Amino acid sequence: MCSCKVWRGFGGCHYGAVILEFFTGMAGIWSEAWTLYLILAFGSTDPSPAPQEALDFRRVFLGLDKCNACTGTSICKKFFKDEIRFERWLTAQSNLSSADVRSYEGNYTDSTAGWRPVVLSYVMSPHLHQISDNSICASAGKGKSCSIEAVLRATSRFQSWVRSNLLLPSMVKGLVTPMLRCPSQRLLDRIVRRYFEVTDVGSVQMKHFSEKDKLRLLYTLAVNQQPLILQMFPGTEGWPFLRYHGSCGRMMVWAGSKPLRSLFSSPLERRADIAYQLLHITQSLSSNSLQFSLFYTKVSKDMFGALDDGRVFIVDASTIGIIDLQEGYPPDEDLIPEHLDVFSCLSGSCERSPPCETVRATQSFNLLCKHVINNLLVPNDVQSGHLPKEAVSALVICADQSQSDQRIIAAIQTLKGILQTLRPCSTLYGYRYPECLYSDKF
Repeated sequence: MCSCKVWRGFGGCHYGAVILEFFTGMAGIWSEAWTLYLILAFGSTDPSPAPQEALDFRRVFLGLDKCNACTGTSICKKFFKDEIRFERWLTAQSNLSSADVRSYEGNYTDSTAGWRPVVLSYVMSPHLHQISDNSICASAGKGKSCSIEAVLRATSRFQSWVRSNLLLPSMVKGLVTPMLRCPSQRLLDRIVRRYFEVTDVGSVQMKHFSEKDKLRLLYTLAVNQQPLILQMFPGTEGWPFLRYHGSCGRMMVWAGSKPLRSLFSSPLERRADIAYQLLHITQSLSSNSLQFSLFYTKVSKDMFGALDDGRVFIVDASTIGIIDLQEGYPPDEDLIPEHLDVFSCLSGSCERSPPCETVRATQSFNLLCKHVINNLLVPNDVQSGHLPKEAVSALVICADQSQSDQRIIAAIQTLKGILQTLRPCSTLYGYRYPECLYSDKF
């Protein structure tokens, strides 16, 4: 962060002398954006801070004013202790109040390490949140203004949650979250056991859940599965997901990374390494010791990111489906009115994923090759003589949904074999150096 004595705030850090000069030279011409920034960063624009004003602003910005119809409160202390900060000053150009801005870059610290980059992201954009909240009020005949929590608590779905100490498949039926398209009891037990927004984690029973805990979990399942996936399959256990730090209101925080799209113009050896990792990640998701098959329902360039040591991670896990290979899943059936309620479309979409029995073994690879890897391996690489023609042919087959699973799998193996020979063994790739000097698998 800053290398000398500074004034630090919720929105970043600047030299004390600059701040002093700014106050003395610019007093009287504050814009609305600067006022918002100072309330957020320092508590008030007045020399005598008004704590309540600052607290109210932060509560609204984080979405705490809508709890317990929110994601959680596990990291709120970090926000209010100024241990989570935005990367840049919040100016008129930063779109703080924009209805479309969903994520912000920031920095995070704790007692065990220095400052490190994080992503501060709403579970939905503010615009979609407003639409969702309006639909909740409308469902109870309250117009556009009501107690969001009171309406959700009164629903028959939530009352079934209150009465149960187990999360059962019938209690999530009708939700559009991709990982709940075909839920097994074992999958739901894992959700409860890994949910660390409660004080006592580790049990499949929800006896230690308060009603507010249950409402937050249900709301998260209905709106965005991202924080739950990061908790269920943590990177510390070898999964290709970034570290989840926690939630506060309707904002969640996880480790930062470099957008994959920023590396599309890198040298071929870098792009080949990324493509190889993406194929390996996708393969490991479908075949692992937990017997959960994780698959892509949608893929975009912004779904993945990379760290400084070269490792590639899944950044956006909101569109990942899960099939339990051990317990299987119930057959797909038409939803009855009791399964469709206000929770069914809170994510901004009522579109459900296709039935699990229609998911092909190569679906994830097909989407990956079609929307991401084709940006990493391009025809110019062949024309320059640096990439074998076989690699492009294999990529075309991988991206072609009309090909058989057997042919696509063969093409993937061919592509991985070619990419492995192009991956350099260098200190620039710290995630596998110096191991690559001594092992052929790298």
